[in-house]
Amino acid sequence: MANSHLHFNTSIGVKKPENIRNKQQACPFCERDQLTDLIAVEGPIILLKNKFPVLENAYQTVLIETDDCQAELSTYTKAHLHRLIKFGIKHWLEMEETGSYRSVIFFKNHGPLSGGTLAHPHMQIVGLHDIDYKEKVTHEMFEGIVIAAVDGGPRFTLSTKPRVGFYEFNIEMEDSSYQESFSEYVQIAVHYILNHFPFKASSYNVFFHHIDDKIYAKVVSRFVTTPLYIGYGIPQVPNNLEWMADEVRRIYFNM
Repeated sequence: MANSHLHFNTSIGVKKPENIRNKQQACPFCERDQLTDLIAVEGPIILLKNKFPVLENAYQTVLIETDDCQAELSTYTKAHLHRLIKFGIKHWLEMEETGSYRSVIFFKNHGPLSGGTLAHPHMQIVGLHDIDYKEKVTHEMFEGIVIAAVDGGPRFTLSTKPRVGFYEFNIEMEDSSYQESFSEYVQIAVHYILNHFPFKASSYNVFFHHIDDKIYAKVVSRFVTTPLYIGYGIPQVPNNLEWMADEVRRIYFNM
């Protein structure tokens, strides 16, 4: 039966380790010889069942991105970046193809305002048994000012109709094509948010979507969420989007 809300198991939630703010707490992802329920391993990249499945009626997995706890997506070498995104997309789509879930979500948290609890670089792939995330997705979410594009391949845009509001970067590609360029656009968006944003930013999310035979990544800078969105669901669009798109082109594409 379809549902509109995910149920969070608080008795499991209170047991979750949290070191994104408490730096004194040990990182469980660094103790690689203690990890259990491994699903797939490719060098330093590991996919495993989530030890703390706080979401009810869902199958939760964690994708550990690297064995370097201090690393971050914006600083990965191109070789590791390409390998990681290819690995993640492969296992996300394979979980979709099982037909066991109404939908499968694939996302990344980074920083204290991202909703994450562990600082070690990781993503999550979650199969939802009774929620279809695509019902809340519209094509206009991915419309925007084109920053860069590969001929016949990925497009990198800045949202003109952001889902939550303000600054959201979109990267889109046809299924399984040009994954290297796709991953590099994601990395540029993250690097810009952390290093060149007009406001101090320490947090972001990356949300992957599989819609109408296209794969999208939406990279969202995280701040305290505007009350207009919290209270009324009204996104706000800033008036300097053209400037920001030009700034990203100047910094990363010499345009």
